Amino acid sequence: MKQVNRRTFLKNAAIVAGGAIVAPTIIPSCARGGNGRVAPSDKVTMALIGCGNQGGHDIMQFANNDKVQVVALCDVNKVSDGYWAGGVGGRDVVEFRLKQFYSESKNKTLRGLRLVEDFREIMDMDDIDAVEIATPDHWHAIPSLMAAKAGKAIFCQKPLALTIPEGRAISDAVKKYNVVFQTGSQQRSDQNFRFICELVRNGKLGKVHTVSCALPGGVPDYGRNIDKTDPVPPPEGFNYDLWLGPAPKAPFAPARTGVNFRWILDYSGGQITDWGGHHPDIAQWGMGTEHTGPVKIRSSQAEWADHPIWNTATQYHVEAEFAEGFKMLLTTKARHGGVMFEGEDGRWAQADRGSHQLSENLEGVTLNDNDIRLYKSENHFRNFIDCVISKEETVAPAEAAHRSITIAHLGNISMMLNQELEWDPKTERFINNPTANFLLNRNMREPWSSIYNKLVAEL
Repeated sequence: MKQVNRRTFLKNAAIVAGGAIVAPTIIPSCARGGNGRVAPSDKVTMALIGCGNQGGHDIMQFANNDKVQVVALCDVNKVSDGYWAGGVGGRDVVEFRLKQFYSESKNKTLRGLRLVEDFREIMDMDDIDAVEIATPDHWHAIPSLMAAKAGKAIFCQKPLALTIPEGRAISDAVKKYNVVFQTGSQQRSDQNFRFICELVRNGKLGKVHTVSCALPGGVPDYGRNIDKTDPVPPPEGFNYDLWLGPAPKAPFAPARTGVNFRWILDYSGGQITDWGGHHPDIAQWGMGTEHTGPVKIRSSQAEWADHPIWNTATQYHVEAEFAEGFKMLLTTKARHGGVMFEGEDGRWAQADRGSHQLSENLEGVTLNDNDIRLYKSENHFRNFIDCVISKEETVAPAEAAHRSITIAHLGNISMMLNQELEWDPKTERFINNPTANFLLNRNMREPWSSIYNKLVAEL
């Protein structure tokens, strides 16, 4: 649906207000996310937590899968401006899209769609097999931990978590409760990224010495609210206190929420963590370091946003050194796009979304039947649903996502302190630096701090 303002949306929504939904049908829980066995004819029942830009897009991909039945939507906001291009977003918007989709479908029916404000209600619904968590970053950890404990499969948008300890807790919970987990790092389902990673894994570049991740900079005004920084009452139907959740108490201002939340360190980490869930993930995949991390962060440089509310890095350059003998760059200064692996004799391989390039001495290179092949997924959303049914691991599991976004988090801490830092990827602590270790965590407001600590203590 094209971006419209709140008034136009409400007018259009009224036209289809009564359509497409029939009487509720409760599907017995089969514990698909955990160890239960499921009849192949059953559909995966799914709920969306976070009805913003990404969640609203993703749930339509899932709804288009004949194996999926969308049964619930959750968001603290019913409808307001401040999303992509200043358009509207929220629970009512996604409900509107689903009603349109199901009403126009010949083979699908929307059955008893439940609309809730508090994600904890979703966790108590026994008939829900899977959830997508598409909330702001500061709201990834607690819902993921609760969903895992409830035995629900989880599709969590990147970046995995706001902090390294929160990411560790999510990965540990997925393992303890044996649930299917997919991270929304969809580049793993792109054949171009997979191909260059296979070249690297099979030594076609020789020994790789540098992997460069070209990340964007700035704080783009996606929500068209850069100047709306003065405190005002939240829109009607927006539970702002629940939106803040574990984050520090702060007055509502339009520039603080919507799509531009990413430019505020209380809720996210800026461009380096937004894209840090993508390109460093591919770099880790190619180098085979998905279960470890760097040992040193150096040469960190940053410029910071000059804004009353936004405070993330706008330009940055971070070098992460690995014990395996290569360095990884997270930088806004790259002369290429996407991810580039640089090896011996001038050999290099680079990929961006939808394309890849090779150095002249690699042109025509092929892989044979004896070469290493990586996990093949051609559709990120379908891969998740197939794995919910089969109980197999997804192409983008929690531990890999955690290790990848850790690099971006380390970069932010290094830039904040303007220091080189030594990191132990086994203990996930800085070496001989109490200040840096203090910055690993973010304080949580009550009652969320107690809830989070209890969930972690159970792991």
